[in-house]
Amino acid sequence: MTTTDSTDRFGAIPAAAVISVCLEAQASVPARSGIARVLGRSPLSADSRPWYLGAIGGLQVAERLAKLGPEWTVLHSVPIGERGSDIDHVVIGAAGVFTINTKFHEDARIWVGSKGLLVNGQKTDHLRNSRYEAQRVARQLAAVAGTPIDVHAVIVLVGARSITIREQPSDVVVLRDIVLVRWLARRQATLDADLRDRLAAAMTRRQTWATTSEATSEPDVPAFTALRRQVAVARRLRLLWATTALVGVVAVAATCAVNAYAALLGG
Repeated sequence: MTTTDSTDRFGAIPAAAVISVCLEAQASVPARSGIARVLGRSPLSADSRPWYLGAIGGLQVAERLAKLGPEWTVLHSVPIGERGSDIDHVVIGAAGVFTINTKFHEDARIWVGSKGLLVNGQKTDHLRNSRYEAQRVARQLAAVAGTPIDVHAVIVLVGARSITIREQPSDVVVLRDIVLVRWLARRQATLDADLRDRLAAAMTRRQTWATTSEATSEPDVPAFTALRRQVAVARRLRLLWATTALVGVVAVAATCAVNAYAALLGG
């Protein structure tokens, strides 16, 4: 699988823009006190947490896409437009070109219909945005190939409690992250090898995508990795304290029951 040109890191870093925004928001968060760390308080703030979850979703999907075979080309955090927006993942193989919009909705209930996607009953712009991304990529690649290119929009859901698909939209596919690679691998071939290779080569060139002369800075991946470890440790500590408290409650209840039973026998 191709992820980037050997002399250019373009498209190699998943969730690049989201990681940068997360770290920027996190930079203003005061350091936790010793007791807060011991009790497992999350290091994330209300502002940084949504960006953190978005980055985690992008990284998880990237790990899954890495399992595709060498006949696939995968790019991450592909810039599109002039306002700093990007596409989470762009994938090409014999089955065609796919834009993948990753959405991390932690413990949410998601409902999908032909014209809408609801998260915990609230309307979202996920379908509209995914269509727009696919259209933008189609125009970019058509300009390179000199012929119209079909680009398929995919929304990949991560972390949801439940997903109810009443009806798949006609022009956007909605999937759980765990089925993404299998779904891609089972698509029928639609591109001949020559066109696929030409498009793959074009996709890995930065100038195919960037519409601004400003270079996109790379995120501080080590800093995000450290933050991720802190979040994981805090979560384990909270679980430990919750388990300890539960054991304590059960022990107290058992002691009371034994004492009450002893009192009955003594009476």
